[in-house]
Order: sequence, then C-alpha cells, then structure tokens
Amino acid sequence: MASIPLLRFTPTTPRLLPHPLNVNFLQTRIQTRTRIHTKPASISASYNPIPATDRLISAVAYFLPFFNGLQYGRFLFAQFPTLALPFQPILPLLSLYRSLPYASFVTFFALYLGIARNENLNKYPRFNALQAVVLDVLLVLPMLIQRIFSPGQSGIGLKFTVWMHNGLFVFVVGCFVYGLVSSILGKTPYLPFVTEAANRQM
Repeated sequence: MASIPLLRFTPTTPRLLPHPLNVNFLQTRIQTRTRIHTKPASISASYNPIPATDRLISAVAYFLPFFNGLQYGRFLFAQFPTLALPFQPILPLLSLYRSLPYASFVTFFALYLGIARNENLNKYPRFNALQAVVLDVLLVLPMLIQRIFSPGQSGIGLKFTVWMHNGLFVFVVGCFVYGLVSSILGKTPYLPFVTEAANRQM
C-alpha cells in the first residue's frame, strides 16, 4: 500500500519587529509626518520700522552738504537758467542759512558731535549724519585744491574748473535726493565713496 505523504500545515504567525521600541519609533515618524503636512503654513517676518524722529534727523542731516555744494552749480545756472527753477522754493531757507555767521561751521560740529557721536541715539540717524558729514568734507577738498593751484580765468584751466564744478554739482544733488528720499522711507542710503568712509568711522 502506497504511503501518502501527509502535508503539515503550520499556522503562520505575523513577524514581529526585533524590538518593541521600533513600533514606537514608526508611530512617532507617522505622527511627525502627519503634523508636517497638516500644519498650516505660517510666515514669520521680523520688521522693525525706523522711528519717525530718526528718519527726520537723517533727512535734515543731508541739507548740510547740499547747501554747501550748491556753489558748484554756478556755471550750470549761468549757462542754463531754467535749471535754477527747481531750487526756487528753498532759496529763503538757503538765504537764512547763509546769513547766519559761522552757520556751516556750527552745523558741521552739531551733526558730528551731537548726532554722529551721540551713543544715546539709534544707529540709523548716527550713520546718516556721519555720511552727511563725510560728504561735506569731501566737497570742501576740490575748493581747496582750486585755491591752491589757481587754474586761471581762461584756457584749459577754466574748462577743467567748469567740468569739475558741473560734475560735483550733479553728484551733490544726486546724493541729496537719494539720501533725503531714503531717509523719509526709512531705508539706508549707500553713497559712492561716502558709505565706506562712514563705516570706518562708526
């Protein structure tokens, strides 16, 4: 009689993980991913507006180099009189500024000692006041060079003087408008050749 091999059925048991902590680990990962996908997106932005007082001080500081640099526009005003029209509203203030004795000297040290070097003020007005002071010093140097070398009243010397004055005037007006608007908006103006010198003095 042929023997029929008996089939042995062994009940299959689910494979257990090597360590019960792995189950906790998987549950933690699933919960973490669920929180990541279901967490609402939140945007955190840190915005510190510049106080109105600091912006006002910074804007007023740029009037010092502007008033002292208007003298470089005399050749442009003589050649193109219409260029003087935008400056008509500030002529009374300019006349008052120039009528005061030592106004430029007093204003310079008031900005430098009273604002730029005043540790009680915020950095924003101090930096802008220092930029205005540095710009004012840079505007004095060409005039001193002109007085020392005396380029003359005609020829190539006069042409060089006219070019220098015109270029300095455009530079001064551009720096003034840029610094004034930036200060009103609470932004930091970066003036060429001036910001680097101001940063070294901070």
